[in-house]
Amino acid sequence: MGLILILLGVIAFIVIATSRFKLHPFLTLILASFLTAFAYGLPSNEIAKTITGGFGGILGYIGLVIVLGTIIGTILEKSGAAITMADVVIKLFGQRFPTLTMSMIGYLVSIPVFCDSGFVILNSLKQSMANRMKVSQVAMSVALATGLYATHTFVPPTPGPIAAAGNLGLESQLGLVIAVGVFVAAIAAFAGMLWANRFANEQPDGEGAEELNAQLPDFDDLKKAYGELPSPLKAFAPIFVPIIFICLGSIANFPSKPLGEQGLFDLLVFLGQPINALMIGLFLSLFLLKGTEKIKEFSERISQGLVVSAPILLITGAGGAFGAVLKATEIGAFLGSSLSALGVGIFMPFIVAAALKSAQGSSTVALVATSALVAPLLGDIGLASEMGRVLTVMAIGAGAMTVSHANDSFFWVVTQFSRMSVKQAYRAQTMATLIQGITAMITVYLLSLILL
Repeated sequence: MGLILILLGVIAFIVIATSRFKLHPFLTLILASFLTAFAYGLPSNEIAKTITGGFGGILGYIGLVIVLGTIIGTILEKSGAAITMADVVIKLFGQRFPTLTMSMIGYLVSIPVFCDSGFVILNSLKQSMANRMKVSQVAMSVALATGLYATHTFVPPTPGPIAAAGNLGLESQLGLVIAVGVFVAAIAAFAGMLWANRFANEQPDGEGAEELNAQLPDFDDLKKAYGELPSPLKAFAPIFVPIIFICLGSIANFPSKPLGEQGLFDLLVFLGQPINALMIGLFLSLFLLKGTEKIKEFSERISQGLVVSAPILLITGAGGAFGAVLKATEIGAFLGSSLSALGVGIFMPFIVAAALKSAQGSSTVALVATSALVAPLLGDIGLASEMGRVLTVMAIGAGAMTVSHANDSFFWVVTQFSRMSVKQAYRAQTMATLIQGITAMITVYLLSLILL
């Protein structure tokens, strides 16, 4: 019982430090690592070694992938490629089902671009479509936000799912994580879209709602501000070519060896390594750069991407350190046997991630911290297989959606840009993320019955 109380105390420390005292998650997780080590009585000469080993170990696996993915996302955002992607979806789906179209746009754009940035970029598009098709601003805002949120929490190369996959030893199987993540995210996005439709006749009631139409530029004006937009091929290639290579690499590595063991197999295994695939994506993003000083602009975008990725890297490394300390203690075996007896199984990562998300606000922190926490327990709760670990990432992602409210920056981005009151945002956006998280977890559970 003492082991459990220590763990609960450490989790409470993480939640209170990040949510109440606004301590940076990086420092919080490092302090939690030291507290855990001392509380469980790790030998003093092993503590520093365990923490630094865990920190460096996870970054060695996944650090470059996070950096490269973030740089590509930055280039897509700044070049107007996200606008092109949105245009393509509008042409494909038309204007007959506006909330579905909006959700699909968000779903695609948030694979390479952070959901916060994605909403800001696409806000004027959302506004323009709502005005053009006489659809509720609230419904369109929730549809866009839930579409963005779905792939943000489930589909690499978004940093949160990548870090969780790395913590659970899936760095060489990101293709499988992407394949399952795309499916679960689609279900979650659809659930969010259905909830958005409940607000089809409701307009924003927050401050500045009346001036909303006058303040925002038309989508056509927004496109002009970017100058000449990249072609669809150029816009989609930097993110979807790497994803295709990663998935093909995973297929080639199947135990049945469907593509043989030489020639094509060697090529696809090489191209399917996440770092190699994303380097190809980075070079493809060069075609998005405009003007005569492309090298200078490329360097600027790399610098911007590094600034964005730095805190994610530190949080991910700190999560790895925390996980390494937990692995070095007896809590894994004890908790695993206890949970096995309770039969919680796949729901345990979801519950932990949902508690962390709801308490401190960041989906990325919830993904990293929960994956580090549950990694030592997988064998004891029957999820140590490759597919078991993939579904654990999905369960953590479902928890990391549940729920987005006042302590989440994304909540305020959606609220402020949509001119919703806090009360209205809780009914529309927060409830939507609750429904998304529960729906996604039910999907993961059903998949576990089939795949495990």
